Amino acid sequence: MASTSASAPVAHNAVPPSVSSASRSSRVAPHSHIKGLGLTPEGLATVDGAGFIGQTNAREACGVIVDLIKSRKFSGRALLLVGAPGTGKTALALAVSHELGSKVPFCPMVGSEVYSTEVKKTEVLAEAFRRAIGLRIKETKEVYEGEVTEMTPTESENPLSGYGKTVSHVIIGLKTVKGTKQLRLDPSIYEAILKEKIVVGDVVYIEQQTGAVKRVGRSDAYASSYDLESETYVPLPKGEVHKRKELVQDVTLGDLDSANARPQGGQDIMSVMGSLVKSGRTEVTDKLRKEVNKIVKGYVDQGVAEVVPGVVFIDEVHMLDIECFTYLNALLESPMAPTVIFATNRGNSLVRGTTDIVSPHGIPVDLLDRCMIVKTESYSREQVGKVVNLRAIVEGLKLGPGVLEKLAAEGERTSLRYTLQLLTPASISATLKGRSQIQVEDIGEMSELFLDAKTSAGLIENVEGGKFLHKRPPPIM
Repeated sequence: MASTSASAPVAHNAVPPSVSSASRSSRVAPHSHIKGLGLTPEGLATVDGAGFIGQTNAREACGVIVDLIKSRKFSGRALLLVGAPGTGKTALALAVSHELGSKVPFCPMVGSEVYSTEVKKTEVLAEAFRRAIGLRIKETKEVYEGEVTEMTPTESENPLSGYGKTVSHVIIGLKTVKGTKQLRLDPSIYEAILKEKIVVGDVVYIEQQTGAVKRVGRSDAYASSYDLESETYVPLPKGEVHKRKELVQDVTLGDLDSANARPQGGQDIMSVMGSLVKSGRTEVTDKLRKEVNKIVKGYVDQGVAEVVPGVVFIDEVHMLDIECFTYLNALLESPMAPTVIFATNRGNSLVRGTTDIVSPHGIPVDLLDRCMIVKTESYSREQVGKVVNLRAIVEGLKLGPGVLEKLAAEGERTSLRYTLQLLTPASISATLKGRSQIQVEDIGEMSELFLDAKTSAGLIENVEGGKFLHKRPPPIM
């Protein structure tokens, strides 16, 4: 039976009203509402804590895994998330990363990413594992910091040619809250000052060992009363001009591998980090990785650096083949292995790369023995309604009377993902009709325009036994 909206067609090519820049929000990702696992201090899952709805047992199990990871007692094992599509496996992995903190590396990938024409499958896996192992480097440096009060280059005759003059040194005056200091610096530092476009009144930062110069900003003593400024104003630095600073930098072993594969500059670890550049993908040899591990171990023993094991999340892990699974066993046994999280929606299936090995979830049994398996449950109608309501709030959408119940019933009949995908198109339909709220008729119209997977498959099965959408023409004799 046709809906009432069919009698009054809507011009879908119409342009919605323009939105002012003040009300324009940032891009909303599918899992932007997930802020953590939503557990109590006792490890029990709250009803809808940290943006997570449902999956009580899975969240509590992941909470135990987070405690194991933080205590560094999860090495050599992996977490396997299993469940139907749209039951929150990726959300659980992201929640685990939130619980571990922003400083812990989190490297997500999909199983099909290993099939690259540039590098080997095992190299893609090894690179992901190395990018998930962080290195926190602490270094104490002697620096000069302050507001530039004087900058006088001193010239002398060129000793090489005898013609013209060259800068022999530069006098820099720096001022802080506690006092001032005059420095006599090398000409190379003057070139760096010119490159940074530093003038009197700027707050600068000069490293004593390397001579590196950085412009922090303009001193706030020069700030004017304009509402909009193109300049960044900073306060006058506190303390003495000459001071010792402890700098902390976070890199990954993958960054160090790439930097050593294309060495530039010195051999110390800070020079290696400074040589990080973006370029095409290249394979890193095991010999080079062993050398990097040896250098990192030396810095860890000296107390200069600290290894921070991160998380590798491999979604659709059943897409890997037997060669990748065998290599994963070796990676999990390595002494510098990150935490590994797998996710799959398959039951008993054939292991890729073989012709006769059928295994649970498409993963070989020897790797399954290393996994702690957590199952995700399907969402009930009430839980679907809560998720839809939460997403509507995150996306700034207003739901009219009866819409939430309609979407919850639709999600129970089809899937949660399909229901969430109807929200934004329905809001556009409501806007085109001059309404600020989504009404039930908007949901009905979008359900007719966009089919869910079950309905689409049912339509195709009714034509030629599900093989073809249209009949083939008879062959020409």
